[in-house]
Amino acid sequence: MDEAQGTASRRAAMRLLDAILRKGLPLEAALDVAARDLDRADDRAFAHAIAAETLRRLPDLDALIDGATKKRLPDDSKARLALRIALVQALAMGTPAHAAIATVLPLVEGGPKRLVHGVFGALSRQQAGLPDPPTLPARVGDRWERNWGAKVAESAARLLAVPPPLDLCFPLAAEQPMEGLSLMPGHVRLPSRTAVPGLTGYGEGKWWVQDVAASIPARLLGAGEGRSALDLCAAPGGKTMQLASAGFDVTAVDASQSRLARLRENIARTGLSATVVAGDVLTWQPPSPVDAILLDAPCSATGIFRRHPEVLHRVRERAIAELAEGQAKMLARAAEWLKAGGTLVYSVCSLEPEEGEEVVAAFLAARPDFRLLPVEAGELPPEVETPNGCVRTLPGLWLEQGGADGFFIARLERAA
Repeated sequence: MDEAQGTASRRAAMRLLDAILRKGLPLEAALDVAARDLDRADDRAFAHAIAAETLRRLPDLDALIDGATKKRLPDDSKARLALRIALVQALAMGTPAHAAIATVLPLVEGGPKRLVHGVFGALSRQQAGLPDPPTLPARVGDRWERNWGAKVAESAARLLAVPPPLDLCFPLAAEQPMEGLSLMPGHVRLPSRTAVPGLTGYGEGKWWVQDVAASIPARLLGAGEGRSALDLCAAPGGKTMQLASAGFDVTAVDASQSRLARLRENIARTGLSATVVAGDVLTWQPPSPVDAILLDAPCSATGIFRRHPEVLHRVRERAIAELAEGQAKMLARAAEWLKAGGTLVYSVCSLEPEEGEEVVAAFLAARPDFRLLPVEAGELPPEVETPNGCVRTLPGLWLEQGGADGFFIARLERAA
């Protein structure tokens, strides 16, 4: 990679960080625009890696910068962004210091170039380092410690420091497709950064990528035996494939056409069968009631911070409250589509009780025709916590084995 190419990747990383931190966009959604000048996949991947690692270590990077400047740099200034990018490469990504600064200085041409060079040089001479594990953003760490305790917040910081492993899900009736750690039936865990396309069985559709915690909601609906099921907010399709492979006659519904295209590709690759419908849960309606519903509601996604560290910086308390309102509306609407005696699983990949426990408690208080169907002993591994009969996966779960996403899951039954 020559200097021009190196700088182009860093420029894309700067655009990414600006889109996330100033505009509040998700990392993946901002990537195409931010990396528009990069033709090579390796350059795009490197820009993504720089931005993601910066977000994982943002409080610690800013502490170094603030400790080396007389006047605090504005959060959205090019100088601060450039220093974050240079420092994270040198201190966390193994880039030689001279290359880290040389490829970043052109990003502040016509601006505080000497300041950036001077601060980076001073920190290099001091042999500055980053703490291990990283420091969670203060408001996030405080909130999680308040809700779940100091141990959970500490576990979250440890998980933030390392890339997550690769989890594969396959039909429960199928043979385990490859060697690896299995945390529950139909699951194999492989090391982080494992290349997916070259793995045995990928082309034949014998498995799909799905975090082990994300596989729990569909498991709680059991065997399909031809029963009808709705998978709401279904894309990219992991839960749809679980339901189809378990024998459900499943209809997958999602409002995003682009995400549905990926779901259709996954269904086709695995050879499974599902009806795919483009529709908003708040306006769409099925032609008739169904036996089972899985509502994996849109949420703050704070439970998937390992793969999406931007959620630690994008999500504010107001957004959590607004999302909870939307989740309550979706749950109330979906409940009307369930047959008497049917089962509804509600889940969110959130670590916020406002989106999980509180939504379900309010729903049950308003709907006496529904009851909680508690998770029973033996349904899930004993390590998975089931407070009050619901599932709550927290950052400490399987910590030494690479962790799991944060989820809340409740199984509800409509009176017969």
